[in-house]
Amino acid sequence: MIKKLVLSFPVDTTDRPLIYDLIRVHDVSINILKAEIQPGKTGSLLAEFEADEAKIEEAIAYLNDNGVMVNPVSSKVSYDKNRCINCGNCVSACFSRALTIAAPDWILNFDTERCIACKLCLKACPLKLFKIEFAEI
Repeated sequence: MIKKLVLSFPVDTTDRPLIYDLIRVHDVSINILKAEIQPGKTGSLLAEFEADEAKIEEAIAYLNDNGVMVNPVSSKVSYDKNRCINCGNCVSACFSRALTIAAPDWILNFDTERCIACKLCLKACPLKLFKIEFAEI
């Protein structure tokens, strides 16, 4: 199971290796999508947690016990299909392979389940057709 979460770190937690403990102790794989953490200041982290549901719930409880606020997040990437010229620039930037284009039709395909909301497609599209929204659930 993969869950996208926003972690909000209070000042007194930014100098502890909490993410390391999640990986080592709780056996959760973590893909950090965006981070703004500085020692001595509050911080936030957008990450994907991958493990079975029970391990993810244990990890969330561990974070909560250590003062970290955890909120599930949904991300929505969309693009204007009507204006898309199927050039493939976004495909070459998409390392998660959520965007693909192939013969025989050479039409852009978007698999929202594979999308990790890295925003690389936004930068790669010459027509600026992509947009992304993160919303806490």
